[in-house]
Order: sequence, then C-alpha cells, then structure tokens
Amino acid sequence: MSEEFVNPIDEKKVAESPSTLPYAHTVGSAVIRPIDRGRVTGLAVAAMYEQTEMQLDQIRKQVELLAAQAQEIHRRVDISERIYKVGMNFKPLIGHIYHLYTRPDGTEFISMVAPSEWGRSAKVSFQATVKLLADHTWEILNNDNF
Repeated sequence: MSEEFVNPIDEKKVAESPSTLPYAHTVGSAVIRPIDRGRVTGLAVAAMYEQTEMQLDQIRKQVELLAAQAQEIHRRVDISERIYKVGMNFKPLIGHIYHLYTRPDGTEFISMVAPSEWGRSAKVSFQATVKLLADHTWEILNNDNF
C-alpha cells in the first residue's frame, strides 16, 4: 500500500527556474532591487569629474612650476647680460662668488672684494653678490639694489 505523495504547494505558484526571476521567489530569499540606472550613472559621472578635476589640478600645478622655472631662467639671463656688459678685469671662475658695484660716475664693475673688505674710504655703491653658474649665467645671492 503505497500512498501517492501529494504536494501541498499549488503548481501554479511554483517557478520552473527560480534563479532567473527578476525578484525574490521566497520569503527568505535575498532582496533584489532593480538598479536605478540614472542614479548609478550620475554617481559614476560625479566620481569621474572629481577624479579628472584632481588630475587637472595636479597638471596646473606642474605647469605653474614650469612657468616659474622659465621665468627664473629668463631673469638669470637678463641679470647675466647686465653683468657681462660691466667692467670685468679678470676671468670669472664657475662656482665662485663675486660682487657687483657702482662707481660714483654710474659705471658698474665686478670685483672679488666683498663689501665688508672695502673700508670706509670706498667710493663705490654695493649692488649685489653674484655667483657664476656652470651654464655661464649669474645667480644673485645677495641683493640690495639690484
């Protein structure tokens, strides 16, 4: 006597393949919410703008640094042209420090003598302490009137 098994669940309420349903098929299933594509896209776009803005800021800072370096090179060239036009009775050596002065008649000259070494009777006006760099430009180390 074999009794036939009767399934108490109505066949109309059972899915053939529940894993393909776009919703949870039992009370204990994980909640499946449809994706709000507009919100996901909006968040992705916002993140993209934030990230690219950070990268652009970094590039802007690099460009500003390069522009400042270019201005410094132009300034050194201008200073170097001025120094090479003044009286120089010796050959300056790379890496050495020299001093730029103005005579009472307005002419400028380069000297190895520091301002503190002139004494009180000196009739020269100190302009700047300069250093000859390897690229033969001059760097101003101390600037009073330059």
